[in-house]
Amino acid sequence: MSVPSLLQYELIWIEGLNRGDVSVADDVFLPDCIIHVTGVPEPIRGVGPWKDFIAGFLLAFPDLHLTVEQQVIEGDLVAFHWRGTGTHTHTGPLGPVPATGKQMAIEGLIIDRLVDGKVQERWEQFDQSLMLHQLGS
Repeated sequence: MSVPSLLQYELIWIEGLNRGDVSVADDVFLPDCIIHVTGVPEPIRGVGPWKDFIAGFLLAFPDLHLTVEQQVIEGDLVAFHWRGTGTHTHTGPLGPVPATGKQMAIEGLIIDRLVDGKVQERWEQFDQSLMLHQLGS
């Protein structure tokens, strides 16, 4: 699937992340959004904490590049399969893992529940163990 065929909110989000700009979250997520990420013990509540979470990931992978492979829409739910690549550079660690300089390539699945064209709730899964394996951890 090509990026121009994405729903507007997802196009804004993907293009923003590919530029390293987490501020676009304000245009895409409701202020009281709830984000569930596999491997994160508690849901992330609110657009501010979500931006902080993503900013940490972009610090570890400043050249992160995402593409959406498939998108399915049913009512107020949008599901998509994405791919991401990036280099774990010296700009920041990934949690307890110090920067490695290695590249990673991962895939993930997201289901968004939209309210008035913005994300109210997101469920995101990606293969963290594969990512850490590629980084040598």
